[in-house]
Amino acid sequence: MKNLRKTYVLKLYVAGNTPNSVRALKVLKNILEQEFQGVYALKVIDVLKNPQLAEEDKILATPTLSKILPPPVRKIIGDLSDRERVLIGLDLLYEELTEEEEQLEK
Repeated sequence: MKNLRKTYVLKLYVAGNTPNSVRALKVLKNILEQEFQGVYALKVIDVLKNPQLAEEDKILATPTLSKILPPPVRKIIGDLSDRERVLIGLDLLYEELTEEEEQLEK
């Protein structure tokens, strides 16, 4: 039986093509390519072009990264430059730490 990996569904809310938005997207793509290797779907939403989507999802600041799947839904606000904070927010770092602890116990 194959070892099934989680698929992450993410939304990144940005406000236009500002330096903060560009930096957040660049940092996020870097993290996703290094850590998630093809097991993610990312939708970038410009709140200036689609304010109704931001309102529906209760987005108050940009950039905001919202992890939709796997549950629970999590939101990370800011430029996403703190890699560890992003990984913890996406539940990836916690899983890696747990796996390392389990291997040490064996």
